Amino acid sequence: MRGFLIIWSGQFVSAIGSAMTQFALTLWVWELTGAATAIALFSFFFQLPQIFVTLFAGLLADRFNRKHLMIFSDTCIVLCTLIVGLLYATDTLRVWHLYGLAAVYGCFGPIQNLAYSTAIPLIVSSEHYTRVSSLASLVTYASAIFAPALAGSLYPQIGLLGIILIDVATFAIAVATLIWRRIPQPPPADAETSQPESIVQKVVWGFRYIFSRPNLWVLTLTFSLFWFFQQLGETLYQPVILARSGGDAQVLGAVVTAAGVGGAIGAIALGIWGGFRSRVRGMLVGFMGIGLSKIALGVGRVPPLWMGAQFFASLHLPLAFSSTNAIWYAAIPSHAQGRVFAADQAIGTIVGTFASLIAGPIADFIFEPAMQPGGALAPIFGRLFGSETGSGIAFVYTLSAVCILALGLVGSLLPSLHRVEKQAQEPDAVTES
Repeated sequence: MRGFLIIWSGQFVSAIGSAMTQFALTLWVWELTGAATAIALFSFFFQLPQIFVTLFAGLLADRFNRKHLMIFSDTCIVLCTLIVGLLYATDTLRVWHLYGLAAVYGCFGPIQNLAYSTAIPLIVSSEHYTRVSSLASLVTYASAIFAPALAGSLYPQIGLLGIILIDVATFAIAVATLIWRRIPQPPPADAETSQPESIVQKVVWGFRYIFSRPNLWVLTLTFSLFWFFQQLGETLYQPVILARSGGDAQVLGAVVTAAGVGGAIGAIALGIWGGFRSRVRGMLVGFMGIGLSKIALGVGRVPPLWMGAQFFASLHLPLAFSSTNAIWYAAIPSHAQGRVFAADQAIGTIVGTFASLIAGPIADFIFEPAMQPGGALAPIFGRLFGSETGSGIAFVYTLSAVCILALGLVGSLLPSLHRVEKQAQEPDAVTES
């Protein structure tokens, strides 16, 4: 744990620095354009290359030194940040520059993430898998809490260039911890193939591995269903709050902060506790806690209830994710984790992107009209959700939350899902040819 905590602390500091830069760039773009679309395109250009890069990132993680991959990808990412700073300092920075750099950033992000995640089971023993996974998720939640506050207060004094310099300094700390600590590698013999394979065969190897093992297929299907409904709701929860609060940005900010605090507390508590002995049980309990909390947000109409609901939903997220990650760590041999994790993440990216794509049209064009006075659903659900603007969005959000709760309840009754951990150490159904 000591070696992991040293590396983790460097990643923690670097994540806050990166999030500060992203927040400052958002402020800069808003000041320049005043357009929400200009900001929304950041996510598009950042996520688009990840669909393709993730699979090759898994192959790299299994073929090359994971410590070196982390340093290499971190270096490429900070170079993008330095280019932004140079363009800004010379008064030549334009919004389209940021879109191109966001795409480059998106290419190296999966490499860093997969190298880091596949290094974890090589650093710590199996009884700590849930604990270290929760600490890894704490990085995301903590940066969501601290970075906006730090960047928001420092931006008026030191500007975008000052924030970028802070980001570079945090990068140096992260790389220093990586250089200082040794990260073990899988045995070289395990990572070699006895027969040559094409690039396509190597890329799809992770998919073949998952779908040839029933326990991993069931786990992937279960979590993909959860992720679909989770992303469906996440796409709509901010519009729900804005619609029901009259567009109050302060209310939305308070709810987002409550979510960050809940996630951070959940990750810290799980890091201390270590999670359920049965990791499948931990995953399903997490699903149920998230579903119940989101139902409260969907039917709620006042800010305190929204804040409490988001707090408790995020409180359970580390339990669901960390328990699932611990199962994967135990089930996949270290030499294959890069490709298998990449395949799993690619499935999640496709599922989540599809959910985000359909969420808006379903809410705006089907359920919003149906929940308005005179609509088909208003007489049935109007008492619960109301018939004003945002009622249809709240209906879809609550429906997604009910599905998450049902998934946790039904999953607890499925013997095949509970056999996942018992089958985790069975001989591989697919071996490298």
